[in-house]
Amino acid sequence: QVQLVESGGGLVQPGGSLSLSCEASGSIFRIIAMGWYRQAPGKQRELVATLNSGGGRNYADSVKGRVTISRDNAKNTVYLQMNSLKPEDTAVYYCNAYIYPTPQSHDEYWGQGSQVTVSS
Repeated sequence: QVQLVESGGGLVQPGGSLSLSCEASGSIFRIIAMGWYRQAPGKQRELVATLNSGGGRNYADSVKGRVTISRDNAKNTVYLQMNSLKPEDTAVYYCNAYIYPTPQSHDEYWGQGSQVTVSS
């Protein structure tokens, strides 16, 4: 069974920085892609950033230039570094991954969610 465990998050002032990390553990044959989504109160979950196994990165327009996604393949961990945070970045951030637990099957997995609050 695959699990995604997130850490980081919290309260930060506008203009501040925050980082999130997410470690995939369990039965993992291969990780295709990992990324981050967020959901603000009353809004739909939206993509923040993704990173595929080939190193390709995709960022939401709203965070480009302020957010960096990176990955430590040896640790099966993805990171999200967020700078110049704005109040509108306030949301629950979810780690996401497409993983092959076996060579024959793949599935999508989600972390438990981490609250990020940007407020003075």
